[in-house]
Amino acid sequence: MTEAVTPHATGDTATPHYTGDASPFGGGDPYADYRTPGPGGFPFDQLVDLADRRLGAGVIAANDEFFAERENLLNPGPAVFDPERFGHKGKIMDGWETRRRRGTGTDRPHPEADDHDWALVRLGAPGVVRGLIVDTAHFRGNYPQAVSVEAVALPGSPSAEELLAPDVKWTTLVPRTPIGGHAANGFAVDAEQYFTHLRVTQHPDGGIARLRVYGEVVPDPGWLGALGTFDLAALENGGLVEDASDRFYSPPTNTIRPGRSQKMDDGWETRRRRDTGHDWIRYRLAEQSEIRAVEIDTAYLKGNAAGWAALSVRDGEDGEWVEALPRTRLQPDTNHRFVLAAPVAATHVRIDIFPDGGISRLRLFGSLTESGTARLNARHQELGG
Repeated sequence: MTEAVTPHATGDTATPHYTGDASPFGGGDPYADYRTPGPGGFPFDQLVDLADRRLGAGVIAANDEFFAERENLLNPGPAVFDPERFGHKGKIMDGWETRRRRGTGTDRPHPEADDHDWALVRLGAPGVVRGLIVDTAHFRGNYPQAVSVEAVALPGSPSAEELLAPDVKWTTLVPRTPIGGHAANGFAVDAEQYFTHLRVTQHPDGGIARLRVYGEVVPDPGWLGALGTFDLAALENGGLVEDASDRFYSPPTNTIRPGRSQKMDDGWETRRRRDTGHDWIRYRLAEQSEIRAVEIDTAYLKGNAAGWAALSVRDGEDGEWVEALPRTRLQPDTNHRFVLAAPVAATHVRIDIFPDGGISRLRLFGSLTESGTARLNARHQELGG
C-alpha cells in the first residue's frame, strides 16, 4: 500500500489528501486501515454540510452509474462495506461507481487523457464553500485516479440540461488532483462567493463513497422577507452553532436541522456530569432579528432529556447577554412552546441546560429587523446574489 500524502495548501492550512491504492480487504474491521487526518479531523468539518440530504441536497444527474447509484454520494453516515454482497453487475458498493473506461480500439486500449465521468450535485442550502471531503472509503483499487470539483450559482431549480448549457460559467473549487483509495481526501476551498450546484468529476472513472461540502449557508433575503415570520435559528435560514460545552454523544448542530428528530441520536446529548456545572449551546442567527416565540423539543430523549433550560440573547458581538426565557422545567420526549412577553432583538442566542442531558430541536420564531435585512441584502449581493 502506498501511504503518500500530498498537502493541498490554501492560506495557512495544509489539508491532507492521499495517493495510491489501499491494501485489499483482509477481513476484520474494514475501517482499520482507512486513511484520515486523525482525531482532529479537517479544519472545516465542524461547519454545515451544504450537501446534506436532510437540507434538501440531491445528486440530480450523472453520466454513468453502472456499478453503484449516484445518490449514495450524499447518504448520511459513513459508507458500509459488506464483502459478501454481489449483484448481477459485480460487487455492490455503498457509493457512486462508474464502469471501467476503455480506449478507442485494439491499438489504443487505454482511456484518453481527458476521459472522465461526472455527477451534478444540488446543494441543500446555497452557501460559501470552505472545504470538501471526497471520501473513497472501501474503494481500494477502484477509486478514480484524480478528481476535480466545480461550482456555479443559478436561480430557481435548474435541470441537468440547463446546468450543462455551454453559456453556464463554472468556478473551479478543486483543480484536477490525484487522490487515494480508501481515504478521506480533504480540500480547503478559497472562493468568497455563494454557490447552488457542484459538478464532481472523476478522471478517468471509478468510485467515490461520499461527498461532503462544508461551508456557510447564505440565505436568500427575498425569500425570508416574503416569509415574514420564520425559524431564525434553522440551518437552512442561515443559523449556525458557534460553540457548545459538550459534543460527546451527538453534535449540537442537530438541534437546528430540518424537521423533528427521528431517533435519540438525531438531537444533542451530552455526557453525564459529575460536577455542579451545566451544558450549553451558543448560536448565531443569520442577522439581527426579533424573536417572538420559542420551541424546545426533547423528542426521543426519555431518560436523558435536560431537566431544565434557560434562553439568553445578545445583540451584536459585544452585546451583553440578557435572559429571554428563565430557567424552565422540561419534560422528556415533549415539544415545549413559549410565547415571549415581548419581542427581543438578537444576533446570538444561548440555550443553557441543567444539569446535563439533551434536547432534540430548538426553534426560534420571529423576523429580521430592518437593519438585519439591509445587512443580509448587502452580504448576499457581495457574494454574487
